[in-house]
Amino acid sequence: MNALLVKDEALRTEALNRYEVLNTAPDPVLDDIVRLAAQLCEAPIAAISLIGSERIWLKARFGFDITDVPLSTLPCETTILGDTIYEIEDARHDADFAPDGVYLEGRPHRFYAGAPLTTPDGVSIGALFVLDRAPRRLTIPQADALEILSRQVITRLELNGRIRQMDRAARSRQRVESALTVERNFVSAVLDTIGALVAVFDTAGRIVRFNRACEVASGYEFATLVGRYTWDKLIPRNEIPDAIDTFERLRAGAFPASFENQWLNRDGTLRRIAWSATALRDTQGQVGFIIATGIDVTTQRIAEATLRESEARYRQLVEGSLGMVCTHDLKGKLLSINAHGAETIGRTVESMLNHSLAEFIPEDRRPSMQRYLDKIAETGEAQGLLHLSHTDGEIRVIAYRNKLIAVPGLPSYVLGFGVDITEQVRAEGRLRTLTRQSDSILESVGDGIFAIDLDGNVTVANAAAAQMLGYKKDELLGRNLHELIHHTRADGTYFGYNDSPIRKSLLNLDTIRVSDEVFWRKDGTSFPVEYVARPQIDSTSSDASSAIAVGVVVAFTDTTERSALDRMKDEFISTVSHELRTPLTSIRGSLGLLAGGALSTRPDKSQQMLEIAINNTDRLVRLVNDILDLERISSGKSELHTTMCSAEDLLRRAAGLQQGRTPKPNTRIFFAANGVTVWADPDRILQTLDNLISNAIKFSAPGGEIHLTARNLDDHEAIIEVRDQGRGIPEDKLEHIFDRFRQGDASDSRSLGGTGLGLAICRSIITHHGGRIWATSTPGQGTTFHFTLPTKPTTNLR
Repeated sequence: MNALLVKDEALRTEALNRYEVLNTAPDPVLDDIVRLAAQLCEAPIAAISLIGSERIWLKARFGFDITDVPLSTLPCETTILGDTIYEIEDARHDADFAPDGVYLEGRPHRFYAGAPLTTPDGVSIGALFVLDRAPRRLTIPQADALEILSRQVITRLELNGRIRQMDRAARSRQRVESALTVERNFVSAVLDTIGALVAVFDTAGRIVRFNRACEVASGYEFATLVGRYTWDKLIPRNEIPDAIDTFERLRAGAFPASFENQWLNRDGTLRRIAWSATALRDTQGQVGFIIATGIDVTTQRIAEATLRESEARYRQLVEGSLGMVCTHDLKGKLLSINAHGAETIGRTVESMLNHSLAEFIPEDRRPSMQRYLDKIAETGEAQGLLHLSHTDGEIRVIAYRNKLIAVPGLPSYVLGFGVDITEQVRAEGRLRTLTRQSDSILESVGDGIFAIDLDGNVTVANAAAAQMLGYKKDELLGRNLHELIHHTRADGTYFGYNDSPIRKSLLNLDTIRVSDEVFWRKDGTSFPVEYVARPQIDSTSSDASSAIAVGVVVAFTDTTERSALDRMKDEFISTVSHELRTPLTSIRGSLGLLAGGALSTRPDKSQQMLEIAINNTDRLVRLVNDILDLERISSGKSELHTTMCSAEDLLRRAAGLQQGRTPKPNTRIFFAANGVTVWADPDRILQTLDNLISNAIKFSAPGGEIHLTARNLDDHEAIIEVRDQGRGIPEDKLEHIFDRFRQGDASDSRSLGGTGLGLAICRSIITHHGGRIWATSTPGQGTTFHFTLPTKPTTNLR
């Protein structure tokens, strides 16, 4: 098996890298698939595993928390060797996992079923699997469902991969389109700046582009000539045939071409233009447009003056630019640079000319220089970020777009234009840091937090808010908050938006604190909340008196547990007060009679008063001891001294203790242990049995029977039961009898004695042993208390 895994490891690693699945955020859809798999297969554990070179990664999980395990921990490596469901009915009998079964998070599981996750090209990268602690098999519908869900996992991974590819392509296309827009605007500005005539024609001879120089030479605006033939307005009538012949030669592909013709100016004068024409070809190499540049040679001086003006304008444009404008040869040596560009890195133009651009780049980034030059030579252009060293040691970041300029007869050079974005990069970095910090704070707090705009729609919601309200965050965003969670009061009456304190916070520009309202969950239930609503003020307003609210931030807390704790505290104080007051009153009365000498002549009555005082003192001691004992066990301060114990010995000792206390007349105790042994603290289990048997005797009629039994549930767990023939417990109170100061009947503590803490102590003891305790009852026929204990040593005991 290991050899096959090693053979497929390269293909599997390639597939995992292609899906980018190991280092991505949790996918809610994959979580839903895993949860659905657990439900359909009726299993407590389900997960998506991905087989790495050293570990098994658990991408999505249900029923446990760990994210990875060592190889060979799970049967997933065997699952991916096949193309169907791999199932282990009982792992204790499997060759790879006997005798303990499949362990996950320290717990053994006996049943495993997994479906391989196979990519469209046939590579198995992991498994969708379920685990159960009991041995069994999948039904046919469950097996079919597991295979279908495994295919859905692959479909989701494929979809996520394609979405990421599309996002990258879209961003790349957006950058290209932005760059093209900049280039078109730059070309348009340059064409309208230079003094030469530039005209673009389609293959039929119609005017497509006309620069400003052409407008000056013709006397026509571009808008009046676009889409028309040059011979319609610009060519004298007698020269039209020659003009048409010239254009036919151009269209036939005679490029480059030089020719002259005369233009008829709008004012009636003639101007002679010397043209050079070439073709603009499409991607298939076909002539798409013809571009012609010309010089008005009618008046050479005017043409020269126009050229000088154009050169001066370009120089002014370059030198007056707030960016870095430079040229360099194909090896990176600077041929020119404007003053502002040199000053950007604290240098002068003279100190940079004829130096390689690489000299001004930090040493650790110089290898990128050759890649840049290679791209310029290959594609004719390049854009990106250039990092240059300032003379003060600071690194300046320049966003550039450079283009290769090829001039016939002259060496090619690169024209570069860059903008210093150092401060922008720093600001963006600080903003990203602040954003990450804000997001981390927002997601880490336990309170629910959301923000709404002026229309009351949710703009921000943290995970705690979504969880408490029963929504996913995407379901909250953009929804009207009041209509969603704040529409109804606790008594069921309608809560109008205009009456909402959150709206009043927005209107009054004041912080509102509310502690007695309810929010409504997605499932239609409500819960009490305490919240603070604070308006968001436009920080750009310089006048505090004219502050403008742009929304409201609401932080809320579910006060359900607090209210329950308050009630429990009140109940605790009330119960303890009652339990203390009653015996103290009795003690005070008895001692008062004795101290006052009222019973000095009646020794028998004095003895009775002393016995009353002693009994009530014992009752107070038991109450305090029970409270302290329960607290020690619940807080983990009471250590368990576990060992292998005979259940029969425990039952015998517990029955003997009760019989030694003179139970009710004719009450008989029977026990049967069936050879059961348990891993437990014998003193604590005797304490549990003593409490349960005392309760059974207390609520049984004279002559009743108490039955103590123990039996094994499986190899790892045993159950002990205490059954009486008493009056029983109502079904609606079975869950509450294990709460502190709770009894089946409130009058029991008065009529039968007891603190109401015995069963709470029993539950704490059994829970710390890793077991469970519960009760079943039939009113009028009796009650049975059941609790489980491990039969083997376990690390879960505290």
